Amino acid sequence: MTPEPAFLLHKRPYRETSALVELLTLHHGRVRAVAQGVQRPGSRSRGGLQPFAPLHVTWIGKGELKRLRLMESRGGVALLAGEGLLCGLYANELLTRTLPVEFPVAEVFAFYTALLEALPSPGSRAGALRRLEFTLLESLDAAPRFVTSEGGELDPQARYVFDAASRAFRLGRPGLDGRTLRLLAAEDWSAPGLAGPAKMVARAALAPLLGSRPLHSRELMRELAEARRAGLRSELGPSSSEAISYKL
Repeated sequence: MTPEPAFLLHKRPYRETSALVELLTLHHGRVRAVAQGVQRPGSRSRGGLQPFAPLHVTWIGKGELKRLRLMESRGGVALLAGEGLLCGLYANELLTRTLPVEFPVAEVFAFYTALLEALPSPGSRAGALRRLEFTLLESLDAAPRFVTSEGGELDPQARYVFDAASRAFRLGRPGLDGRTLRLLAAEDWSAPGLAGPAKMVARAALAPLLGSRPLHSRELMRELAEARRAGLRSELGPSSSEAISYKL
């Protein structure tokens, strides 16, 4: 096969010297594979098989679990730390949990690549995450419909909550006002005042896909936010300390 652009989403040890990996690939979506010998000391592939590092890979096998044959770097790894790193881990966990195996999602791959470029910049993270989330939802035919449950137009003065069954909105409180939902429908999730509502809608739409098991990355982000509120607010400033809640 032609070498396929890919990113590592998840890796865990397998037997003595190998690893089970989850990859996001350009043309094949999520691919599960065995990377043989990658855990062996001195393996040339060990250092390259890292999260957020762009790769070229090939594999063999007809079943759901492939065997990697070629794995080489195609560029530098995104250097992430702190909140940026947790946002990247969230994206990896989200895609691993929701994408079916070998379900082509070229647009998701494109927005994931854009996310990695945005993560080092605090002001770009929330918007890039929302674009990835909504693109993922569209790819899985699970995107919210910005209409009422009956298919009608949203009243700017009314308040609505997301209805998972119809993927639309029904009257309810506390909810979001129809005016805000109309703005979100324009997909400008980074506009002033829309970061929190965009996260609320994305989380509500993703919940049926994720099930009851919590995302580990969200728990880590919550712990980081609590640590900042408890001890670092004076160093970071109120806006920095509060903005973290809009990411995940």
